[in-house]
Formats: sequence, structure tokens, C-alpha cells
Amino acid sequence: MKQTVISLFIKRTISPLFNKVLLFCAAAFLIGGLAVPVQAGGIKVAAVFETPIEEPWVNQIHVALLQAKKEMGIEYTWSESVKSADFARIMREYAENGYQLITGDSFGAERIARRVARDYPQVSFVFGSGIGPAEPNFGVFDNWIHEPAYLSGMIAGKMTKTNILGVVAAMPIPEVNRLSNAFCSGAKEVNKNVRCKFSFIGSFFDPPKAKEAALAQIEAGADVLYAERFGVIEACNEKGVLAISNMSDQASLGPDTVI
Repeated sequence: MKQTVISLFIKRTISPLFNKVLLFCAAAFLIGGLAVPVQAGGIKVAAVFETPIEEPWVNQIHVALLQAKKEMGIEYTWSESVKSADFARIMREYAENGYQLITGDSFGAERIARRVARDYPQVSFVFGSGIGPAEPNFGVFDNWIHEPAYLSGMIAGKMTKTNILGVVAAMPIPEVNRLSNAFCSGAKEVNKNVRCKFSFIGSFFDPPKAKEAALAQIEAGADVLYAERFGVIEACNEKGVLAISNMSDQASLGPDTVI
């Protein structure tokens, strides 16, 4: 399918903007005095990710840090698919090995990440989080993508033929709910007859389960799906229904399917 306004918006605006925001956040946190100030080229940065790198939300952070490595000369390493039981150990290993900034996603390990940060006051920690920052060295960030989710819903509301839309999402937490609700609200703004089906897979990364949930929604009549999670587009490809990706441009996964 040819690129639409929304896919171009994601590619040209959302992804680059998120990269710039993350770079600014990292630099400001270090240089601003919350940790020992250093020149950008001397920063040792480590990322701890709960999901594999290909998960779109995590991938955008990873891409931003690779860009910082290339353009700013930072030293960057990462650990992916880190389970809760290993989260503290890996964070501590990076802190003990001289990394000045430790980042990643802590939505599933909030207490663990904050507890480790308290033990290393000279290290800066900047994590994707659903809770506020904690003095003296724990900063947080998130992305404001419920707005493009709303626009995506408006497109889906106009393109559906069955008036049934599907949303396959991670879990019913505020950060996910705001995207899912925004998508459905956008659809209802342009099509009062739309009904939205919601499925939560209980994980930030479980493509087989996301695909299974998507197939069930398609079987129930959904003909446009919001792929909040990885795996939905594969189901849409198989069944020939439309999909709208989240966080990054995923048109390459389904050129004839992804709007």
C-alpha cells in the first residue's frame, strides 16, 4: 500500500523527534549537574531493555543511542530481553564498570530500577517510566504518541467497511490505555457507528500471542487493526486486512497491508 499521511508523519516526525528528545534528555541529565559532568564524547552509556531490540518502542531508543554514538562519540552498549530477576544485577554491573548514564525501559521493573539508582548516586539513570523522577539521579521520559494514535483512529474510522476496529495492546496500564483510547476516540470522531475491540496480551513483546489476538479480532469482523504490539501486522498480512503500526514506520512488514 502506498504511504499515507500518517505513515509519512511517523517516519518524518515522530521517530526523528523521539531520537532528538532522548539525546537531549541524556545530555541535559548529565551536563545539568545531576551526575558528574563530562564531555559528550566521554560519556559511557549502557541501556537495559526488557524486550528484544526489534520491539518498536525500545528500538527507537536504541536507534537514538546509536546515532549519539556516531555523531557525538559516546560509548554505548546494551542488554536486551532482560527479565525482572536479572534487571538489578545487570544495572549494577554497568554501574560498577564505570558507565555514567544507564537508560532503558523500566515499566515492568520500576521499583527495581529505582532501588539500584539509590545505591549509585554518582551515576545518572534515565528510564522510560510511568512514574515521576526521583532525586538525586533518576530521570524519566516517555513519548507523547497518543496524538498520532488519535489521527490513526480517524483514518481507520474512514477506511473501515465493517465498522469494527481492533486494538491489540500490551497491558491495561495508563501508558498503553491512552494510546488505545485515543485510537478509538479518533475513529468515533469521524464515524459514530464504529465499534472498537480491545485485546491485551499481558506482555510488551509476545508476537505469537499478539498475532493470535489479532486473528481473533479479524474473525470477529475487525477490518482495520491498530498494531500497538509487534505481531499484529503478520496476522493482517495473512488475512488481507488493514493495519496501522505504532511508534515507528513498519510499512516494510506489510507493504499491501500497513496504512
